[in-house]
Amino acid sequence: MYFSVRQAVILSTLLLPLLSTSASTQSANAANSALPPPVHLTAEQDHQRTMDLLNITTLRPGRSGNPDAPNAANYDESKANPVSDLPDPLILNNGKKVTSPKIWWSQRRPEIVESFDREIYGRVPKNTPKVRWEVTATKHTANGDIPVTTKTLAGHVDNRSYPLITVDIQLELTTPDNVTGPVPVIMEFSFIGPFPRRPGAPAPPPPPPGPTWQQQVLAQRWGYATLVPGSIQADNGAGLTEGIIGLCNKGQPRKLDDWGALRAWAWGASRALDYFETDKAVNAKQVGIEGHSRYGKATLVTMAYDPRFTIAYVSSSGEGGAKLNRRDFGEIVENVAATNEYHWMAGNFLKYAGPLQWKDLPIDAHELIALCAPRPVFIGGGATKGDGWADAQGMFMAAAAATPVYTLLGKKGLDTTIFPPIETPLIDGDLAFRQHSGGHTPAPNWPTFITFASRYLSAPPATKPAQGD
Repeated sequence: MYFSVRQAVILSTLLLPLLSTSASTQSANAANSALPPPVHLTAEQDHQRTMDLLNITTLRPGRSGNPDAPNAANYDESKANPVSDLPDPLILNNGKKVTSPKIWWSQRRPEIVESFDREIYGRVPKNTPKVRWEVTATKHTANGDIPVTTKTLAGHVDNRSYPLITVDIQLELTTPDNVTGPVPVIMEFSFIGPFPRRPGAPAPPPPPPGPTWQQQVLAQRWGYATLVPGSIQADNGAGLTEGIIGLCNKGQPRKLDDWGALRAWAWGASRALDYFETDKAVNAKQVGIEGHSRYGKATLVTMAYDPRFTIAYVSSSGEGGAKLNRRDFGEIVENVAATNEYHWMAGNFLKYAGPLQWKDLPIDAHELIALCAPRPVFIGGGATKGDGWADAQGMFMAAAAATPVYTLLGKKGLDTTIFPPIETPLIDGDLAFRQHSGGHTPAPNWPTFITFASRYLSAPPATKPAQGD
């Protein structure tokens, strides 16, 4: 077939982008095929690998939730404090006293952060990938009698450094429509849609009568958001070579001081806050973070590491969260170091379940709370019957031990070291606490948290109703 010069030029102009795209795709596919695939280990295999790196042959067993088991969890307060001496958050590593906010910010706080990074929660890589947020759906509905706008978002994590792993963060944001400006937002670590339950797991307690926590928040003219932790990092040891941790490690297993799932989930919360800073419906200077149980742990870690969050509601966070590690009550260090939970922490954490002891930990939970200072934190939990695993008293003791840091920074912590009667709200200071009489649920403490938070969060005025309404 004969083409004129002019036809040939036109044809080449049409075909060149296709040929270029095809060549680019082939090149990318070739580059991807040259990459080593992600290492796939079971949680048991990776846990053993971590022990081998630490030269540990055995770990002490954790406690059992079965009261008839020989290693049943302790719920006797007289036996709860085998290690009574806590590290002093206001003593530098060189033994000198912290006497001013300047010394706290420039010296002591960085020392505490370094200990948590190295020994407890692990280090976030210095250069984590960027996240591009996309609004995938927008709905205009009502929650109760309040009109709202709900945006479904996907946070696409840049995976060009290792295309074999894809991470898309799931986030949902709901803001009230009856306001004249950007609103405060409470973001919860949770699930979008029905709450998933493991086969055989007991049903969660029924919600209390009355408005949901989201409706209580909307009544204040605040918004709410749901961040899905599993879309950031899987909640199991087998997933440590996938998710954001696996992406940053190019599919390889962790080093001993690499971040665990709690820090990964906190990183994801910070990326959600990055998005809020671009959304005109949100007052990004007034974003709170909330979570329950393992997500309560992630909430406290988030608040400690990202100073942009305004306030936190830390519910039933227990061991690895607000509970003192030096307490033998409910869940203990050894439980978190076991194969079903170790992925929350750095590999180095396993040392403290054998051969080291709890007393060898250079820091404890009160210093994690202290890292949140001077910002307000509400710590809650349920009654021992139903929520003893989380150890409400151990969390209260940690908050009380963090109080001197709040005082140093000109704020008010807890004004007592005596564990209060159940249902007693301690919300006059910037550290707050309440133990409710329910089980393992955050619901009964929501009204108290909202009362506490209303001192710090300011909603815009409501829109005027149309004439005739």
